[in-house]
Amino acid sequence: MPRLPRIPRPRLMPAILAACAGLALVKAGALWQAAPGEGLLVASAVASSPPPAPVKPAPPPPPAPPPPDPVDQAERDLLGRLRERRTEIEARESAMAAREAVLAAAERRLTARLEEMAALKSRLETLERGRGEREEAGWRGLVKTYESMRPRDAATVFDDLEMSVLVQIVNRMREAKTAPILGAMRPDRARTLTAELARLRAADNRTE
Repeated sequence: MPRLPRIPRPRLMPAILAACAGLALVKAGALWQAAPGEGLLVASAVASSPPPAPVKPAPPPPPAPPPPDPVDQAERDLLGRLRERRTEIEARESAMAAREAVLAAAERRLTARLEEMAALKSRLETLERGRGEREEAGWRGLVKTYESMRPRDAATVFDDLEMSVLVQIVNRMREAKTAPILGAMRPDRARTLTAELARLRAADNRTE
């Protein structure tokens, strides 16, 4: 059998590349033809748009505050200290006024109490004087009774009378009336009475 002649295979890659190159050329031509019209549209749009607003300059920064004056600062410090001192003095004055008010109230209460005590003392002294006068009047009545008795009869009573009562009676009697009665009493009783009278009169002299 005779051999057929070999047909060469077509190469696809060069054909694809050539097709892509032709398509690119066609697009480039279209863009070139459209470019002048688009330029006119852009120019007309720019011409019809309003002019841009002028840009305002930024305001200058505020000036820095001046440094504080040392003299003014010293005056302010001094005034502050003076205010504190005045507040402290006012507080002390208020405390002192409160203490003085308390002391004045206490003094008034003490004065009233002293006046009450003085009035009570005066009343007690008056009562004591009245009681003493009543007692003295009673003693004087007994003294008068025994002075009017005969010495022997009075001595009989004195020998049996309680010594504390007998001393008070005999101490108030006149000596002219006492001597006969002592002579008529029992000797031991008369000696005891004489010692008690001496002791009582010595105590009265010390209190005077």
